[in-house]
Amino acid sequence: MLALRLTRAARPAVQLRRLLVAAASGGTGFLLLGTLGYALGHPQTPGAAVLRLAWCLVPLAATVYFAVAVARTDPGTRPRQGLSAVGLGPARLMAISALTTALSATLGSMLALLVFLHLRGDLTGMPFDGAAAQFLAADQPLPLPAALTLLALVPVCASTAVAVALRPRDPHRPAESTRVFGRFGAYGHSAQQETFGAYGRFGARLLAPAGSRAAAGKKETAQQVPPETTHLGVTDCEAPEQDADQADISATLPPPREAPVGLPWGIATVAAGLAVQAYAGRTSPAPDLTDLPVEAFTVLVGWVLTALGLVLASPGLTHLCGRVLQSVRPGALRLLAGRGLMAEATRVGRPLGVVCAVASAVYALTVLYDGPGPSFGPLTTLGALVVTGSTVATLLTAATEARQCRADTVAALLRLGAPAAMLRSAAALRAAALLAVFGPLALVIANLAALPMAH
Repeated sequence: MLALRLTRAARPAVQLRRLLVAAASGGTGFLLLGTLGYALGHPQTPGAAVLRLAWCLVPLAATVYFAVAVARTDPGTRPRQGLSAVGLGPARLMAISALTTALSATLGSMLALLVFLHLRGDLTGMPFDGAAAQFLAADQPLPLPAALTLLALVPVCASTAVAVALRPRDPHRPAESTRVFGRFGAYGHSAQQETFGAYGRFGARLLAPAGSRAAAGKKETAQQVPPETTHLGVTDCEAPEQDADQADISATLPPPREAPVGLPWGIATVAAGLAVQAYAGRTSPAPDLTDLPVEAFTVLVGWVLTALGLVLASPGLTHLCGRVLQSVRPGALRLLAGRGLMAEATRVGRPLGVVCAVASAVYALTVLYDGPGPSFGPLTTLGALVVTGSTVATLLTAATEARQCRADTVAALLRLGAPAAMLRSAAALRAAALLAVFGPLALVIANLAALPMAH
């Protein structure tokens, strides 16, 4: 009962995100059912039906990714103090989050089934004067087990991905210490080997950690120097106010993390995807992706590799943007914006890479296509809406998660007297830096991806 209350008593924003997951699941389920209808109506072309099913993997992946992002930002299933005492530990909360995701996705799948049956005329007669009968195979009996199997893909994949993403993780064990011997055969544990000269007289400084010895040395040095003197010969009272604010902000912000390691792999994967698309463009005429011929499978593989490469490279690019913002004597504003980008490189970079991949694909199909005007059918339009809406919603959800994670830092900055306008300016500076990098990148990828589609 308590778990049900935690799930039900959510804020309107959380419920809205769950409804968006249901809507994305409904759109993906309808695309899968449309593939089934096409296979029933065209039994003589099984290759085209398999290719349509392969294209449905793109909105399926976008929907699952969005569901995971929504589950990560759900405050009702976040571990808090006191919940473990009533049986709601991290594992139980993970199960509740996976169950909530499965319920939202199942709701969308059931709505998709009702709409599909209504358009086929199985419920109240044929609507729209039978306009949907051609691609839904209204004259063929619907195999219910196959339809339910396809509809179960989204809830099963989404709940499984949420369970894997939110699984309880053990804290990292400390590094194994090295046993060293002290005076008179006494021994202890130390993380680093020490020389004999570091011990002091009769082992007075035996087994002292290196960090504490360094801190003690700094303390002794600071005691020898007068407190009112600095390295520039200026007293602390005469220090500039801007430097003091910058020092306070630098002390409040978390230390910069190491750069993500996926940038070289991402660049290599993008190059491989573009090479596969260029190889697919050797066919004459070029494959028309809107009609989904079997020859377009190579282009699909190239697009998937390109999107995967952008996802791998985007955290590194985001981290690089933050490092560039902090270069060349940064002020308080640039320091705050750059340190925020470096801390949120992985959380925001991956959804941003997905949005960049989708934007480049849509731009290549709609603007750079050099053949006759592509005719987008209803299922193609629905698939584009599901993928675009899911990726943009995932990016906004990741931004919400990042804001939740830095809430303590923002509160500390406000207590230090940082103006709220500076925090808004830092957010705008982060957005401008990301747009300046990923906007041209999406245009370049789109131009390169459109080359195979040019006749």
